[in-house]
Amino acid sequence: MRVYLVQHGKSFSKEEDPERSLTPEGEKEVAGMAEWAARAGVAVAEIKHSGKTRARQTAEIFAANLHPEGGVREASGLNPLDDVVVFANQPGNLEEGVMLVGHLPFLERLTSFLITGSP
Repeated sequence: MRVYLVQHGKSFSKEEDPERSLTPEGEKEVAGMAEWAARAGVAVAEIKHSGKTRARQTAEIFAANLHPEGGVREASGLNPLDDVVVFANQPGNLEEGVMLVGHLPFLERLTSFLITGSP
């Protein structure tokens, strides 16, 4: 199974922007990674992101470069403190070629769970 895990780009602090949008630097870094992924031939079927603005923006930048057939959509269970076991066991969340755009510590715990079976 091929699953791509992506942490959102650098975002503004909550004090600077309550929505925590990507900073210009964050947008540039994400665009660079997305362009690299496209040049490397990364093919994703769908991009799922948490409901947070910074994750959605990151997902949209990757989608503009990778053109996933399944598009981009918000998925529940990808927030920083969500339960990785519940997420991983829900049908359709870990389909072949999916890109998940989320946050730490969720992505760290999901990686651990996928490799070792323990979050």
